[in-house]
Order: sequence, then structure tokens, then C-alpha cells
Amino acid sequence: MNRAGTSASETAAARFVRHVRLAPGADTGRYPFTLPAVASLIHSDGLSLAPGVTFLVGENGSGKSTLVEAIAVAAGFNPEGGSQHFRFVTRASESSLGDQLVLSWEGRKPRSGFFLRAESFYNVATEIERLDEDGVAGPLLPAYGGISPHERSHGESFLDLVIHRFRPDGLYVLDEPEAALSVRGCMALLARLAELADQGCQVVAATHSPILLALPGATIYEIDDDGEISPTDYDHALPVRLTRDFLASPQRYLRHLLDEDEA
Repeated sequence: MNRAGTSASETAAARFVRHVRLAPGADTGRYPFTLPAVASLIHSDGLSLAPGVTFLVGENGSGKSTLVEAIAVAAGFNPEGGSQHFRFVTRASESSLGDQLVLSWEGRKPRSGFFLRAESFYNVATEIERLDEDGVAGPLLPAYGGISPHERSHGESFLDLVIHRFRPDGLYVLDEPEAALSVRGCMALLARLAELADQGCQVVAATHSPILLALPGATIYEIDDDGEISPTDYDHALPVRLTRDFLASPQRYLRHLLDEDEA
């Protein structure tokens, strides 16, 4: 795999899930199997996951979030997010893909884990409050920074989660975690992901963030318009190329975009 750089995390990073593939006969010819990324899995041997941090990038609609969600569900996580012990349902919106994925595990299982799904984190925060109030398993909020996520900004609660709840030797699945974060917040998350890799964690994340993609030692897969999932390096990853091009010449992009809007 081509990577953004090298770091100590490459020697400490763990791999709990080594391969993802579709079960034989899973294709129904309907959503979600018509999504480019999922269709690619149908016609391939699946997707290998490296130790440490793996990023999936691609345009909206490519299927990267659906695939990441399905990996989380196949690993036993609650579809709306949370740990493997969370079993609440607010509004079921997940695809059936998680039931059709086959995960190949390494010899040992993770000691901890969490699925962070940006679009439904509000529901997870509400469940965290409820469980803390129930007190069946003791106080829960200390594991999330000591403050209810609803009493913090969206971005602050995300960072509280990854700093306080994500522990060593864990499997963490993230769907567009940058959605709530400022540029500085993305930098803080990048630093935390590096720490987690050093602590024997495996992370699988869908992202549009060129900042997160700069994580040294990370593996980057890009989903192209045809759904092919291929390894790429930082400089050639789609979010990095487009962001660099725009910042280098915003007027050129704005002229093109605004002219199209006015047409």
C-alpha cells in the first residue's frame, strides 16, 4: 500500500479484521448492491484491511459510508453507532449489507471498540445519557469525558469520545468523523488516531478530510466512479487533489461554478 509517510505506529499497529468480502449469492441486484463500491466487492475477492488506520475516500454516492457502516454491523456494532453493547433503535436506516458481509478475523479479538457514525451521533449521545441515568453498570459519563455529549458542542463531544472512550487494543469504525470538526479539531483527531495506532488499535474510516488523510502510516483506498477500490497515496487521493487545486486558484473554480449556476 502507498502511505502518507512512516511512523512508529507501523510497528505497534494491530489488525483484528484482515479481510472483508461478500457472502456467496448476496447480490440482489437492488440497493445497496448497486452502489459502485459494493458492486466492486461482488466482482472481486473483497477488500484487505491493513494494520493500523485504513481510510476510504470517494465521491458522495460512491458507497464508502454504506460499506463502512456494513463493516461495523458485521463486526457486531449497533447500526446507529456506539459499542457492541449498545442495542437501541431510533429509526432504522442501515442497509442490509452488514448481514451479507463476511469478516476474516485475526487470531485475537479487540478488547474495546466503537462505531462513530456522524449523522446519528445525537442518538448515541441520548443513549449514553439514558444508560448513565439508569446506573445499572455504574456511572457511564466518566468514560466520555465526564460531561454529557449533549452539553458539549458537536465537535467537542466527538473529541471527548475519541480521547476518553477509545482505548488501547480496540477496533474503531468511523464514518466521516470530520463532519463536526473545525480544521483544528481535525488536527486533534489526527493526533489521536496516531496515538491509537501506537496503542495497538485498528481503525477503519470513511472520510473527505485531506487533514486526516495526512496521518503517517495510514492506508488509503479510493473508490473511483466505476466503483473500483484501489490503494492510493496522499498526494493522489481525491480530497487532497481537489482541495489543493481549489486553494491554488479559487477564482478559476468559482468562475466555472457560478457561471454554471447562472446558466
